[in-house]
Amino acid sequence: MEKDMDLTKEFASCVFTEETMEKYVPSSEIVKYRKCMETGESLSMDTADAIAKGMKEWAISMGATHYCHWFQPLTGGTAEKHEGFISPTGKGKVIMDFSGKELVKGEPDASSFPSGGLRATFEARGYSAWDPTSYAFIADGSLCVPTVFFSYSGESLDQKTPLLRSLSALNRQALRILRIFGDKETKYVTSMVGPEQEYFLIDKELFNKREDLKICGRTLFGSRPPKTQELNDHYFGSIKPRVSAYMKDFEKELWKLGVLAKTKHNEVAPSQHEMAPIYTDCNSANDQNQLTMNVMRQVADRHGLVCLLAEKPFDGVNGSGKHNNWSVATDKGKNLLSPGKTPSQNAQFLLFLAAFVSSVDEYQDLLRSTVAYAGNDNRLGGHEAPPAIISIFLGSELQSVIDSIIQDRSYDGTDVKPIKIGIDTMPFIPRDTTDRNRTSPIAFTGNKFEFRMPGSSQSIAGPNTVLNTIMAEKLCEYADILDKVASEAINDKLHDLIKSEFTAHSRILFNGNGYDKSWVEEARKRGLSNFATTAQAMHHYLDPKNVELMKKHAVMSESEMTARKEIYVEKYCNVLSIEAHTLIDMVRREIIPAVSEFEGSLFRTIADMRALFDGAFQQVERDTCTKLMSCNIRMADLVEKLGEALDKASSLEGDDMADYYHDKVLSLMERIRSAVNEAEVLIPAKYWPYPTYSQLLFSV
Repeated sequence: MEKDMDLTKEFASCVFTEETMEKYVPSSEIVKYRKCMETGESLSMDTADAIAKGMKEWAISMGATHYCHWFQPLTGGTAEKHEGFISPTGKGKVIMDFSGKELVKGEPDASSFPSGGLRATFEARGYSAWDPTSYAFIADGSLCVPTVFFSYSGESLDQKTPLLRSLSALNRQALRILRIFGDKETKYVTSMVGPEQEYFLIDKELFNKREDLKICGRTLFGSRPPKTQELNDHYFGSIKPRVSAYMKDFEKELWKLGVLAKTKHNEVAPSQHEMAPIYTDCNSANDQNQLTMNVMRQVADRHGLVCLLAEKPFDGVNGSGKHNNWSVATDKGKNLLSPGKTPSQNAQFLLFLAAFVSSVDEYQDLLRSTVAYAGNDNRLGGHEAPPAIISIFLGSELQSVIDSIIQDRSYDGTDVKPIKIGIDTMPFIPRDTTDRNRTSPIAFTGNKFEFRMPGSSQSIAGPNTVLNTIMAEKLCEYADILDKVASEAINDKLHDLIKSEFTAHSRILFNGNGYDKSWVEEARKRGLSNFATTAQAMHHYLDPKNVELMKKHAVMSESEMTARKEIYVEKYCNVLSIEAHTLIDMVRREIIPAVSEFEGSLFRTIADMRALFDGAFQQVERDTCTKLMSCNIRMADLVEKLGEALDKASSLEGDDMADYYHDKVLSLMERIRSAVNEAEVLIPAKYWPYPTYSQLLFSV
């Protein structure tokens, strides 16, 4: 009981929540703040000053000496520039100061952050502006103020700004639909998100001996150990003491930051684990997931561990995803993707369901591009990660409901009378009556959609920005249609609209095995896209319909989208370039010499044996030497070709460069991996220069 009470006191103790605000900010200013949150109006500078003063007093009481604007640039991580609270007063004295102006706006140097051509390199101005919908928090002795980040000319340079814009778009269009259904009380609608976070833990000492892990975050070679995940004994197994101590530590840190860390368990692969939070609003979930990744890595260091967030750090075992559980809810807490208990609620649910299904079908290429990057290419398509083909799994129960709507018949099979979907007529739809599909990119799980394609290291802002925006577009389309219909005809129109949408977009629904080779051909026949790689997916990011979508809902301008594509393609090429150069360095400097050294030892053994015995006793050594010489020759040849390929790649640009990196550079890297792995199993441990998979996966 005491532990529970301690947790309730510690939870969000490092967060400037509204409850904390009430202790440090005058109530009259809090009223003004809350009104601005409800109406979207700007805060007055007087109110900002009052909140800043309260934040400063609270932060200092918590031991903070600095503040920073905490933002999320297009690197995929977070950034912060720390400023001391101190201000000089003369005669060598200082005061602790923090003004509303410093709270509301900052000017970090933006010259080295990715801009995709929105600014010239020499243009250093970038501005950060307080996001008052996100709580400030204390981290490492600094008051961190969540902010958006934009250029001198006003273009977004971060992940957060488009996300906030997409939430506004979703809110506007969802409210239109709710008003049509007679809901006059809901004030706002938002998406709710729960990102499950998978990760690997390995020993820090072993990590430091692997150049590929230190530089690339993943292994570039490694022979398969005798055992990996075949027995499924690690999955949900008892947590080892060292891992348990780490989990308890990082959970405490997350709880202090108000992160609703709820679930922890061993995942399928050895040394793989998962943390899942309780759902919260999309903006908070995004901020908290970024905090979660930072905290997990920091706490691991304290335990002599390294937390790997790479999507596929080890070949041949499960990779790590970040299953993005997404739903839509009102300010009253009503989940709009939950089948209701009344006919009218079910009709509303089916309209929102139709909007999701049709929007994913129409914008499958854009959604695919939100999870397209080098790390995720290594993961998608196997070992419980979904394939690159976008599809939606609804399960047999809900699928039968949709089939009955399309065919105008009862879904339970007991009544042949047609169903008319209306405000007052619709049978009860059960929830959670179906199994889950681990091979589906998007699975309905009773009252939410689980988008399983995001990778473990990425920001969830990009995928959720697109999910919010495509949903807003469909709801807008529906509202435009239904707004023109007389009230007495609304039921018939609603029925026809839902039926036509499910009929037109049923190709995206697939309840089968996404790994089955026949699905590739079936998807092609259905007209579904299959962009297996980042290079392929990014070709379609700027398709006219995608640009028009973002412009229409004021989520991103064409220049902002163009910049993002340039950034994503450049990052993809840079990651592969770094990995390729790292592989060349490791093979040339360590692996080939190690193979040669053991060959020399074998040659000496053969010579000694020749002096004592006839040739029959040297066959094993001779065969091993032959295999090792073959490996060394192949490695040396392939490394030379890889270097030449990198030289050529550097002369290309944009999509051509990305295609070349995938088709040529990555192909050569895989061939080198094969040769290295072949050599590794022939070399005694004392000669092999790097920790093996057996050591890395089973050391913690």
